[in-house]
Amino acid sequence: MAERVLGSALPIGIRAWDGSVAGPQDGTVLVIRSRDALRRLVWSPNELGLARAYVSGELDVEGDLAEGLSQIWGLVRRGVTRRPRVAEVVKLALQLKVLGPNPSAPREEARLRGALHTKARDRDAISHHYDLSNAFYQLVLDPSMAYSCAYFTSAEDSLAQAQHHKLDLVCRKLDLRPGMRLLDVGCGWGSMIIHAARDYGVRAVGVTISAQQRDHILGRVAAEGLQDQVEVRLQDYREVLDEPFDAISTIEMGEHVGESNYPTYAATLYRLLKPEGRLLLQQMSRGRNAPGGGAFIESYVAPDMHMRPVSATTGHLEAAGLEIRDVHALREHYVWTVRAWAQTLEDRWDEVVALVGEGQARVWRLYLAGGALTFEEGRMGVDQILAVRRSEHGRSGMPRVRRELVAR
Repeated sequence: MAERVLGSALPIGIRAWDGSVAGPQDGTVLVIRSRDALRRLVWSPNELGLARAYVSGELDVEGDLAEGLSQIWGLVRRGVTRRPRVAEVVKLALQLKVLGPNPSAPREEARLRGALHTKARDRDAISHHYDLSNAFYQLVLDPSMAYSCAYFTSAEDSLAQAQHHKLDLVCRKLDLRPGMRLLDVGCGWGSMIIHAARDYGVRAVGVTISAQQRDHILGRVAAEGLQDQVEVRLQDYREVLDEPFDAISTIEMGEHVGESNYPTYAATLYRLLKPEGRLLLQQMSRGRNAPGGGAFIESYVAPDMHMRPVSATTGHLEAAGLEIRDVHALREHYVWTVRAWAQTLEDRWDEVVALVGEGQARVWRLYLAGGALTFEEGRMGVDQILAVRRSEHGRSGMPRVRRELVAR
């Protein structure tokens, strides 16, 4: 049946709960541990059905998960696969005795309520992912707790070095100097505001709607002795009412804003920036026909995420009144970043399971394997966009432009 659907020989092996096998068994092997895995696919014959079966442990993969995903994606892109006829699916389901009620979704699946991108729903969506456990993220991320694409200057860079290079690159592009006020929108676990305050002498304000992130940052600020330079708020970006800042950074926050709210997000960044002030926005992008993160990502990792082509994002920023000065693509760097996280996850698997449970650990294994592949194959990208709020009098920014070139 699988070979009829694919229209070719199986690229990976399959082994069922009764010991029966199909396809090559000397590489990646899909292990179907229970009829419930197939029952989920009968009800959801798509990415979500597969994800539910994998997260629940009813479906497993022996061998290289990323390689298996790559082989299947290759068949899909070449148009080899075809949709099975309903009669074929029903016949197979009867033979394998998998017809029955739809199994309940794993508890790791997000269950959000309320209108899309209201403040309350956004808090729930962020909490689902970022409040998983500070201890978990400390296990998987580098010591700075930077949860975003790093910047590798050589193949020998460690992840920690590459994250330091990324933070330094952002600070240089913003032309940060001692005494300036920096706002970091969606500040994560504080890597940007701490780096900017400690190494560039700025007064930094970070905003997050994750209580666990704020608690972690407060501890880091105290440990670094930066209480006079760093402020962290449990606050929605729409609630920031300060006088304009000299510079603003927002690193992989815009994906959570939503398409309908993005004009508000862009207008808020413009409002909070002084004339001739700089904005550095780092954000993921994807093709015009696939704006979301996919059924698995949106159900298990980042609910309500929305990504768009980078040209659409720059359009939103320009419509808000900002002038685009530079777009810097970092797609390949995310492949290396995600692979480093995935290796750490595997190296510390038992610790991860002890912290967050087997199901959540399997969510992350699938998330990172698929994520690295998506960036490697160019189905997603990530870019740093540098923009300026020009003064009303249109003052020339030539000296600052020269500094941009030096920074790059």
